[in-house]
Amino acid sequence: MRVGIADHLGWAVAVTASANHEVIDRRRVELVEPGLTAAPIHYDSARLDEAGTAALVDEVRSSVVRATSSALDDLANTLAAPVRSISLRAVPADFPTDIATLRRSPWEARADAVMYREVLVELAKARSWEVRFYDAKTVEPDAAALLGDRADDVLHGPRTRLGPPWTTDHRVALAATIVAG
Repeated sequence: MRVGIADHLGWAVAVTASANHEVIDRRRVELVEPGLTAAPIHYDSARLDEAGTAALVDEVRSSVVRATSSALDDLANTLAAPVRSISLRAVPADFPTDIATLRRSPWEARADAVMYREVLVELAKARSWEVRFYDAKTVEPDAAALLGDRADDVLHGPRTRLGPPWTTDHRVALAATIVAG
């Protein structure tokens, strides 16, 4: 099984597909526990000093690890076959890690999303899942090119076959599993 993730701040759409691109599972997964901010850098660092931001990031990251681990375990436990790979939006290799830099533009706008992806990478690797990255701007056309004449049926057909929801996030996540293959 291949899992594609279309992540947002605090939640994601996960689509699991077979090797022949059949959608096996689709779900919204919570990536942070209730009651905590989903964006400790972007939304909350303006009201905190650097030490306060660092403490909040540590608290939220710990929550993200717990919530995301639980969500991935729930997903894996419902599937009839093991997960082989997970596909995520690319994580910038040179993204800063120090809080002082992350609090400044342009980093603060992306820091929280990168944190979620980094946790997903760590947790996937801990489960021996291969990690693949995709470009959100090109993943659908890339998948369509690989699928050829089957592209419309594979990428848009699940809405008819499975019913709503089948959003852009679902298509992106499914396309990511195709490109990963």
